[in-house]
Amino acid sequence: FPVTIYSFMGRCWAKITCFITPVSVFVKGKQNVKSNKSYIIVANHQTGYDIFLLYGFSPIDFKWLMKRELRKIPFIGYASEKVGHIFIDRSSPKSVIASLQIAKKKLVNGNSVLIFPEGTRSHTREMLPFKRGAFKLAFDLGLDILPVTIHDSYKIKGENCFEILPGVAGLTIHPEIETMNYADNLDGLMNATREVIAGAL
Repeated sequence: FPVTIYSFMGRCWAKITCFITPVSVFVKGKQNVKSNKSYIIVANHQTGYDIFLLYGFSPIDFKWLMKRELRKIPFIGYASEKVGHIFIDRSSPKSVIASLQIAKKKLVNGNSVLIFPEGTRSHTREMLPFKRGAFKLAFDLGLDILPVTIHDSYKIKGENCFEILPGVAGLTIHPEIETMNYADNLDGLMNATREVIAGAL
């Protein structure tokens, strides 16, 4: 099947999951997404339920950035490859460069990549410290940052995988942050993005 079919199926799966839970989902700031522009999407990460909110209700087509090792997981690895998610091989500097070249070819005409810079779920409203990888990638690929705040998914899903409650959750999509304005200032770009996301919590 074409990649668009797999993406459509993933979006339907996410929306059905939210409907069954049930979770009422709101999205603010759709007007901040420029059509046919690719971004590094950076979001806070509260729980595993974030995936359903983003997949089902984000107005932008995006790919996940995944470790190469995840390609070996049965079904998940195959499905992720078919959807077009990007596998990064960090086994050597040469492999990283090759992975980035693949990413550049995929991240065009409105295809973006989404990264959780906290690296893990906070399970609270408060954000964990950001790691620098997403912002280095923005410089490497020459893409702007699109900050997204995820609201209240920690109220929907607890740390126990069976602890899921009905409620309201949502996304705030902020205006893009131009990477070129932070040339050679990776920490400045990271801190500015964090302030924008945290400011909506």
